Amino acid sequence: MADLTPEEIRHHVKTYVIVFVALAFFTIVTVAISYLDLGVGASVVLALGVASIKGSLVACYFMHLIDEKITVYWTLLITATMFLILMLLPLGNMLAQTKI
Repeated sequence: MADLTPEEIRHHVKTYVIVFVALAFFTIVTVAISYLDLGVGASVVLALGVASIKGSLVACYFMHLIDEKITVYWTLLITATMFLILMLLPLGNMLAQTKI
């Protein structure tokens, strides 16, 4: 990092400020969604979608995953897939119990 020029540092700072503004905007969107009368399911889906966007921004820019090699992306993809599977397993079990 010590060999960066002042121009490169300004570019990085500008990127971080833009990401911060985007995160602040999406936080406001999340709060606005909570005030809408969409029903529980639609509100949760929208809030999780916004949270996914915010999480992706944090992971890509603040955790520097956007500059990493393909191995990190595959690891992240496998982790996200396993997370989704673990989140959907109780849902499938709940749906199976309601049909009995």
